[in-house]
Order: sequence, then structure tokens, then C-alpha cells
Amino acid sequence: MRKWPARAVVPALAASALLLASGCSAGPDQGSPSSAGRARGAEASGAATTDADRSLAVAAAPAADATPTAVAHSGAAGGRAHKTALKVSSYDNKTRRAVISRTSKATSAPGKGSTPSAGSTPSAGGTTAPGDIAVGDVIASAPAPGAPDGLLAEVTKVIGDAGDGTEVQTAPTTLDTLLGDGRAKGSVPVDPASFDIDRLLPDVKISWAGTGDIHSGPEGTKVPLGSLRVDVKAKVPTAEDAPVSADASVSGFVQVAPEVDFSYGGSAAQESAPGSAYLGVSGDWTSRWALKGRAAAATKPLRVPFAKLHADPVLQVGPIPVVVNLDLTCYFEISGDGSVTVDIEQDLRGDFKAGGAYGPAKGWTPVNESTMTSTPVRASVTTAGKVKAALGAQASVGLYGTVGVTADLAPYLRGEAEGSVKATSGTGTGTGSGKAAGTGTPAASTAAASWAVYGGVDLSGTLRIQLAVFGTPVFQRDIPLGALHREWKLADGKA
Repeated sequence: MRKWPARAVVPALAASALLLASGCSAGPDQGSPSSAGRARGAEASGAATTDADRSLAVAAAPAADATPTAVAHSGAAGGRAHKTALKVSSYDNKTRRAVISRTSKATSAPGKGSTPSAGSTPSAGGTTAPGDIAVGDVIASAPAPGAPDGLLAEVTKVIGDAGDGTEVQTAPTTLDTLLGDGRAKGSVPVDPASFDIDRLLPDVKISWAGTGDIHSGPEGTKVPLGSLRVDVKAKVPTAEDAPVSADASVSGFVQVAPEVDFSYGGSAAQESAPGSAYLGVSGDWTSRWALKGRAAAATKPLRVPFAKLHADPVLQVGPIPVVVNLDLTCYFEISGDGSVTVDIEQDLRGDFKAGGAYGPAKGWTPVNESTMTSTPVRASVTTAGKVKAALGAQASVGLYGTVGVTADLAPYLRGEAEGSVKATSGTGTGTGSGKAAGTGTPAASTAAASWAVYGGVDLSGTLRIQLAVFGTPVFQRDIPLGALHREWKLADGKA
């Protein structure tokens, strides 16, 4: 696995390259943002919400060496957390024991019943002092040694001095113990340079562009700011009776500018769950890709992963570092009867949003929206038959190492023909609503036959039980996002 250049900034949440088709409406307070709306939201992501009582700003976390740890002391009103000079020096996920020490420079955290003192001096050697950490305290940490997904835990026992700090026994806990009656809502772009990338096929190229005119990869200078692009070229199995000229292949690129969306609505003191919560991924999507040749027949679709990407961006919610875990697998998938030869290429552009929204009345509900517009670059079909090829992404997003949302978005091309056909189209456009904004006009067609070429998007996914990390009631089962299907005609013709 190749890791891209060292992170100058811990990514601002990520999540996905997750690409969805229009479907369920957003949950409470979860509008369907346009690209412009998301841009405005990103500009305001560091601003607090309008609730003047317990509003918490949502923004990208600072540089890795400055990312604070947050602590809520046992008995603190409303579960209120504060930044602290403490840090997680090490963690053992088998025993759930952590060593807590002081940072070499930071403002000391207040002890129970004390008042924070700005500029207080850490203990010598970075060791903790009596009263720094106690049973019942809740700790939230950015990725640390032994806790690559970050750590959200409650101290259940103070074991004692560990030389470089204090060793404690911990147990899993939930975000409401830190956020309490606070309210937070924001979207933060993911730093494209923060992804660890594993190429699974030989001809895969990665490009991205970041702030400060920093870019990487062969297409880096062309990639829009904040976007990640994955190019692929690959051969696919060819039908046994296909001529050499009908060798099958897929090629193209996927380009995504992801943002992580997070919100939390604090509850009244007597409530046992937050008033609302949301976790999801949104962003802009662009792809251009082609299917050419005669693919082999298969009883089920052949899926070939070509790249895996992973990021652990940190969202700063008030004083609390919230670690988001994003995994993305890019793949192509081919199915068909092995008899039709095609040469299809299309441009696809749009935006997407996927996640889970919580409200007391309905509990957790799925959110999935998208607007996609497709333009065929070329479309030709030879002989009768059918074929379908998808260039998709399977993504998962969660908090502190627990998967909360999974989604599989598969933009596809599909061709079919009846009779003895040899046809080529002009260009046209289609939209993700399934309505064709225009269809191609056949340039040539022979024999009594009909043919058509389609673009579309399939989406499926799941809200998982681990979303209870917000402090909401536990699912009895995983909740399907629902299988969404949108298709539009790119071109067609008749002899």
C-alpha cells in the first residue's frame, strides 16, 4: 500500500467516495444541498450554529501535532467537554488499557471543581499529576499509537503510574457523554492528500489537487481544488467466439470532491438520547469512461476491484476531535450474454449525498440523494445481444473505528440490440431522473433491427447498528438504505 505525501493537515472528514442516486428525502434539518449550497456550507463550516446557548463550531481539525484531546470529567454538567493538556500516549485495543500523559506544550486541563488556568505549566517529563484523570472521565482523542481510528472511551479504573504517564482501564462509550446538550452542524471537505491508496491493478493512476497549488499525479494540474481522481484501464474477459478485433476493455476515470457532513442536536437534561443526529458523505462527482468490445457471458456479474482508499479525517466539533473513518473501493463490473459488441463512452456529472439521520419520532432513517447528468461521447452496437458495465464505488463511513453507513454506487452503461444490427449514434444527454434530455440520431443502421444504449445509476447500502455511537437507541437490526435505480436513454435506432 502506498501512502501519499505526509499530511500537512489532518483531513477534515471524509469520507467517500460514495456516489448515490436520488431517493429518500433528507431527515430533519438535512436539506438536499446543491454544489453551490455545499460550497457556502464549507465556507461557513467553522462557524457555530445559531443556537447561542450550546452551539459548537464544526471545522477541520488543526495540524496533527496540535490536535487536542478532549475530556469530560465525571459529574460535569451536560456532559460538557474541554480541551486538555492530556494525550493518549498508547492504547491496547485487546485489553482496552491506555496510558495518559501530558503534552509537552498545552494549556493544562482543570481538575474537578477547579477553574481552567491559561498557560499553566505541564508536569516535568510529560507525566500526569494526581487528579488529572479519574474514574468516570470520558476521553476523545485523534488517532494515537495503538488507536489509529482515534479513541472515544470512559475511564473505568486508574491502574497507576506507567513511567511516561498514568495507565487506565477504559470501556467504550458514546458521543453524547461528551457533547451533552450541545448542538453542532457542519460540512468539512476531505483533504485528497490524506488517503492511503492501494492499487489493485497495474494501470491505475491517482491524481489530486490541494490548497497552496499543491498537486500530485499525471492529471493533478487539471484536477479541481479538493478533488481526487482515479484513472483505470483494464482488459476484461472476451467471449470465446469473438474476433480479435472485438477484444473487450474498460477505461476511464472517476473524480470526486468529498465532504463529511455531521450534526448533533443536544437533548434536554432528562432525555437519554440526543434530539437529532446525522452522519454522511456528500460531494461533486465527475466521470468519463468507456466500454469496448465483446465481453464474455457470465451467470452473474463479474466485479473487479481496481483501487482501495482509506482516510481517517478528524472533525473538530467545539473542543472535541471527532474521528471519521472512510473506506472506498473502486471497481468495474461486467455482465451480458457474450454476443453483442459495443463501443460506448459517456461523460457523467453531478452531486450526491448519503448517510443516516436520527430523530426521536422515526429513529434512524436513510438519506440518499443525487443529481446526475450524462452525455454520450459515442455509442455503437454490432450484432444482437445485451451487455452492461458499471464503474462504481463501494464505501463505508463511521466514527472511531465503527462502521455506521455503507453504500454501493454503480453508474453504468448498458447496450442491447435485436436482429442483425450495425449501428452508430450521434450524441445526446440524459439525466439521473430517468428523463432523456435528448437522444442520439442513428448515423448508420442496416437490416431490420432495433438497438438502444442506456446510462444509469444503481445504489444500495445499509445503516449499521454502530451508529448508536451517537448515544441513540441501539438498532435491532441493520437498516437498508434501499435499492435505488435510475436509468436514461443515451441513444437508440431502428432499421
